Amino acid sequence: MTLTYLQFHALFLLPALAVLGVTARRARTRVEVPSLYGFDARAVGIGILAVAAFVYTTPWDNYLIAQGVWGYGEGAVFATFGHAPLGEYLFFVVQTVLTALWLYTVGVDVSDLRITAPQRALGVGAGGVVSVVGWWFAATDAGFYLGTLLIWAGPVLALQWGFGWTYLVRHWRTVTVAVGVPTLYLWILDTYAIRTGIWHISDRYTLGVDLPGLGLPIEEAVFFLVTNVFVVQGLVLWEWVIRRWR
Repeated sequence: MTLTYLQFHALFLLPALAVLGVTARRARTRVEVPSLYGFDARAVGIGILAVAAFVYTTPWDNYLIAQGVWGYGEGAVFATFGHAPLGEYLFFVVQTVLTALWLYTVGVDVSDLRITAPQRALGVGAGGVVSVVGWWFAATDAGFYLGTLLIWAGPVLALQWGFGWTYLVRHWRTVTVAVGVPTLYLWILDTYAIRTGIWHISDRYTLGVDLPGLGLPIEEAVFFLVTNVFVVQGLVLWEWVIRRWR
């Protein structure tokens, strides 16, 4: 029997959130957590990112579903809003919180941010290159999923890298561990969901290249990698801004 999208959340994502909520809380007692007008600045940052993820991802996600890039198994969807099911919208928020809690479990290493105007331009330009590469892929049916993903990701990467890519590079260990673990977990869950028919990916709009060892379409692997990069980079830079502000 195929799980529904909401059952998938209940079995694999909510327990992970609960565990990471405990570990992040314990890690919190070992550091001074900054406040923002009396509120926990980290919680505020997670909330802002979750809302941003929902707003920014919804149009792109609905567009790709409408184009047939991916779909859902029979009986797997409880309710649909636009072209996307309820579980999809929940995923935008749950993934953001999941990765954020893991980041705060690992710990955020904050030091001074130093970036010159040419370095900022380089960061913005690198994000622009990601989108340009995306346009090249999107010109073909097989590259459509990857291409639209890169086009969508480029502006966010340009913003984050333009703000502080040098800072992120200096703290590459924290960034790598914070991105790598939840990405691997979501790769495994995504592979399971595809193999059991909760959702399916179009052969027409993908390159036919799978992630070695998992058999996950490379487009799906890039999606979870990029979105976790968004979350981790965004919160690391947010942490610097808040501590600097104080």
